[in-house]
Amino acid sequence: MPLPLSPLALSSLVTTLRSAGCVFAEDEADLIAATAAGPAELTAMVERRVAGHPLEHVLGWAEFSGLRIAVDPGVFVPRRRTEFLIRQAAELAPNPAVVVDLCCGSGALGAALAAALERVELHAADVEPAAVRCARRNVGELGRVYEGDLFAPLPGSLHGRVDVLLANVPYVPTGDVALLPVEARVHEPLVALDGGGDGLDVMRRVAAEAPRWLAPGGSLLVETSERQAARAEEVLAGSGLVPRVVSSDEWYATVVIGTLPTG
Repeated sequence: MPLPLSPLALSSLVTTLRSAGCVFAEDEADLIAATAAGPAELTAMVERRVAGHPLEHVLGWAEFSGLRIAVDPGVFVPRRRTEFLIRQAAELAPNPAVVVDLCCGSGALGAALAAALERVELHAADVEPAAVRCARRNVGELGRVYEGDLFAPLPGSLHGRVDVLLANVPYVPTGDVALLPVEARVHEPLVALDGGGDGLDVMRRVAAEAPRWLAPGGSLLVETSERQAARAEEVLAGSGLVPRVVSSDEWYATVVIGTLPTG
């Protein structure tokens, strides 16, 4: 239950967070107070937030697609804009569906899509051990989580069977990583952020292998920036996929979808 704070104590907490640069200090104060088990934990959480730790790492969870996703320190925080990708995936998925979540991080995407579908066979993978541990908590009995680089740890039995391939790959160009907010570049794994020279290096690797994993008519979905979308389409087309771009001003999100032809 929420930690009871007097109006004066809550106001002081808001002031502390706002002074640290927290734009939504009132909301953050409410969330921290609701999560802390006692005064000592409240103090420790506030100190971590003031020191620049992501709010989700401080709370231990993030809200994503209506789910409370556990997010441990050192694990990539799922972005709310990526919910737009999940909506696109849910529209494409057959029933039942075989789903793979690559670069799964906390497992938020796979868990959210599985929750949105009636019947799903879910597999997820990440190269970071901390992410794999976290994803296993979030995925639970919904599917299996593997540790390894991209497709490498997946069972060969998935070849030609994947209906929806989620790949929330890193897409920040190496030269732009230093421009990210300190919360991301200091407290999230670099491997989850740095996409190479033009930001599309990991996507190229995924696209190159995707056709042998996808079922006919199956789709690969990746998130990019708006300025990368045209080049990402070329990458997917070069791998034999039929690409298209969908975007949302509301979510400030751009998703590139590559579908394996059925013929």
